Amino acid sequence: MLPGILLATLCACAEFPDLGRTVPEAELDGAYPPLVPVQGLLAQGEQTRIAEGEDAALEARAAALRARAARLRNR
Repeated sequence: MLPGILLATLCACAEFPDLGRTVPEAELDGAYPPLVPVQGLLAQGEQTRIAEGEDAALEARAAALRARAARLRNR
């Protein structure tokens, strides 16, 4: 209970930033970003990034990293 009271007391002493002017004046009148169709973004997420034949090399690298981590834990 005492740590909670102490924490609340310390938080009450914090200075809060002025949130009224977080956006610079020059950006208030700027142009909005262009909107893009969501289908193109979803299609990009469905593409695979690993080429054919690279999966074995990736699995070997992961196994080597796991073995290294195990050796480091046992030091």
